[in-house]
Amino acid sequence: MQRDIVTVQRFYTERGTDLGLKLVAGAHGLNRIIREPTVNRPGLALAGFTKYFAFKRVQVFGNAECHFLKSLPPAERQRRCDRLLEYKLPCIVHCRNLHPDHLLLRAAEQASVPIFQSPLITMKFINRATLVLEMLFAPHGTELGSMVDILGVGVVIRGESGIGKSESVLALIERGYSLVSDDVTKVTLLDGREVIGTSADITRGHMEVRGIGIINVAAMFGVKSIRNEKRVDLVVTLKPWSEVQDVDRLGMEQQTTKILGIDIPHITLPVRPGRDLPCLIEVAAFQAKLKDSGYNAASELNERLIATMTGTPRL
Repeated sequence: MQRDIVTVQRFYTERGTDLGLKLVAGAHGLNRIIREPTVNRPGLALAGFTKYFAFKRVQVFGNAECHFLKSLPPAERQRRCDRLLEYKLPCIVHCRNLHPDHLLLRAAEQASVPIFQSPLITMKFINRATLVLEMLFAPHGTELGSMVDILGVGVVIRGESGIGKSESVLALIERGYSLVSDDVTKVTLLDGREVIGTSADITRGHMEVRGIGIINVAAMFGVKSIRNEKRVDLVVTLKPWSEVQDVDRLGMEQQTTKILGIDIPHITLPVRPGRDLPCLIEVAAFQAKLKDSGYNAASELNERLIATMTGTPRL
């Protein structure tokens, strides 16, 4: 698990298109670090109250901030801009495509503080930027395995090379399910409780099939066969039959594996000739969905057997 440093450059290049960002000043300051995963409106700081100024965040200017600056005499406006930029701000974003004050632009160039414009209304930008920053700040890592969305259940399929992961995924896609990633799954921890899986941008939508080569899944099976990201709900590990010491035949106890510190339900499927792995993975996903809703077939059967042995009538 790792956390990357989030710079203004990364915020701009990776998410600038989603937020409609346009750089208008302070290009030399793109290496500034965003230290908190949220935004701040600096109205109180512009008015002179800086005791609780959250200067480590992306600063957002809306109508209120822009019109307040314009209402000040030039000399006072200059003083307020200089005072604001004395802090180590990451960057400033003007929403609604509002034009930054020329005194603020000049001060930002001198202080190397990036200033952006965005066409989004202020609240919409704040909502989107907060989600973007949470993703950028979230702990992340990689899992060696493919991932498929099976009726809303995100399944990571792991196993040694050549055991049949890609063939199983391909069969599941043929049945109408969606590919999230092939071979390597990028995982991100959101809110400290959900693990989200996705694919590397460069390989998204593609698979390697031994003997055939690289295939474009969307071009072959349609756009519905691709999903950009999905919560990880289940991990299925494929192992040779001879390496599985105790085959779980009841499923009474839920096994788990840790991904980014979160316990994820885990199933080990023994592999040998004749076993229909795609069908088994599909059933495992359905079983996980039922357990998540509160139903456990093994527990129900166990209660029925106990009731039969003790003569207790079942309700």
